[in-house]
Amino acid sequence: MLDQRYRWKNKQIREHVAVLDGKLSPDMVLTNARFLHSTLRKWVTGNIWIYQDRIVYTGEKLPEKTSGCEFTDCSGQWLVPGYIEPHVHPFQLYNPQTFAHYAAQKGTTTLINDNLILVLLTDKKKAFSLMQKLRHSPVTMYWWARFDGQTELVDEEMVFSHECVKSWLEHDAVLQGGELTGWPKLADGDDLMLHWIQEAKRMRKKIEGHFPGASEKTLAKMMLFGADCDHEAMTGKEVLTRLMQGYTVSLRHSSIRPDLPVLLDEMKALGIDQFDQMFFTTDGSSPAFYEEGVIDRMIQIAMEHGVPPVDAYLMASYNVARYYNIQHLHGIIATGRVASINFLESETNPVPVSVLSKGVWLKKDGKGTEPEEPVDWALYGQGPLELDWDLGYDDLQFSMPFGLEMSNSVITKPYSISYDVSYEVLPDAYEDNFLMLIDKKGKWRINTLVKGFAKNLMGLASSYSSTGDILCIGKSKSDMLLAFKRMKEMGGGIVIAESGKIIQEIPLPVGGIMSDKSMDELIGDMKKFAGILRDRGYAYDDPMYSLLFLCATHLPYIRITSKGMYDVMKKTILFPTIMR
Repeated sequence: MLDQRYRWKNKQIREHVAVLDGKLSPDMVLTNARFLHSTLRKWVTGNIWIYQDRIVYTGEKLPEKTSGCEFTDCSGQWLVPGYIEPHVHPFQLYNPQTFAHYAAQKGTTTLINDNLILVLLTDKKKAFSLMQKLRHSPVTMYWWARFDGQTELVDEEMVFSHECVKSWLEHDAVLQGGELTGWPKLADGDDLMLHWIQEAKRMRKKIEGHFPGASEKTLAKMMLFGADCDHEAMTGKEVLTRLMQGYTVSLRHSSIRPDLPVLLDEMKALGIDQFDQMFFTTDGSSPAFYEEGVIDRMIQIAMEHGVPPVDAYLMASYNVARYYNIQHLHGIIATGRVASINFLESETNPVPVSVLSKGVWLKKDGKGTEPEEPVDWALYGQGPLELDWDLGYDDLQFSMPFGLEMSNSVITKPYSISYDVSYEVLPDAYEDNFLMLIDKKGKWRINTLVKGFAKNLMGLASSYSSTGDILCIGKSKSDMLLAFKRMKEMGGGIVIAESGKIIQEIPLPVGGIMSDKSMDELIGDMKKFAGILRDRGYAYDDPMYSLLFLCATHLPYIRITSKGMYDVMKKTILFPTIMR
């Protein structure tokens, strides 16, 4: 499976043709199949021959040679191409393998993954080896090539060097550059980023934007720079503006932006009734959000809001494949394509009863298969976090004149600290928590306060952040230290401590960022985590994203980073980190 540059070797292609010639038997034949033909845009009926991971024929005929062939009668079912998720952040506590297995059970059999954590946590050689390993998964995985770290990184020019970015762009599993979280640098004259965009376009690869709230003029500029698609439309009008500027629009429905119903209703009011330049994304949602589904859930919402079923299924498959120039492999049930097919009980129920991916049953008659053997993440530089340093009371000094105030799950603005914070435990009347970001190598720290996170939280330590550095939050210094100690013992994770006791822990043994648990187990852990925080005053939608984005500089207004307190709008360091 994909151990070479071409999907199928010459020898394999000769075998595919031999099946048609009656010299070899197909592995599987789907008979009486009513399936959606993506280019005809209608349901047709026929037989589908599959050999290994490829569809070798669709039509009325049956094969001449059938020894050892599995026949499946599809009468009464509706067959559609496997769904494609074009914007996956496969490190939101889950890992690429566990998310892929879970998504495939719900019909999403192709993922286009963010490479950010691979760039930040491991070297290029190990990252590429991991990608090769994951190519053997029954779920198809493609990747992005990031141009920046969406935070202020020490030595960013080395992490995202020209040689590194170019190597990623040249990789045959990489379909796009971006997402362009650092687009303000591009607009301000960063010619290296523009060169990378030019290189991506030369290789016929796409550029994914990240333009929340962008004006028409800004969107036009980004299109001139080379952007192809944007997933940040939050209203029907913003969808229309992007379409008018020539963008493909990825309609988002995620844990922090569950926008799809509003988008569809407002689009309908604006007279938008053509969907060829649109597809869906869940934008790397937190685990619990996926309890109701992945792309299958978005298809259902689309149909509930007036999108014709054929359009909804094409938005989940063929539109994505055509956009990324992979329609010769995905998004259509036809000769020559990868055999990834969802079997539905009805035209209007996108949750599959059976799932075929790369010619392998991942779900049959409602019963899922066992997950594949887990990846040994340590082989790829993403084993348990090893911290050879300790945190002590000397580190817990807080004298910053201002802190971060949360406006919602992910937006933080500055506020003045004009009162005494020299306490072991902050008073109950304070809405603040102590907040620290500490280098995972133990070299530096930045200390401030955060208001609006969870005013009654005593101690939390997390190796889960957008940079992989360590976050500590709480009202009690001793509980913060206890949580940190336990997190270190686990080799990374999220720990909550209170009154000298650990009340919850979520081990993250994959690089300190990701769990090795199944999605179902992780969903349970995260629902408990969110409940604990809400009981202690957390008032927003998604605490996981609150942790993730405390360091992220692609959103306003003030962030803590490896360089210090950072003003996103002014692009300046307000207070530098302190060396330990």
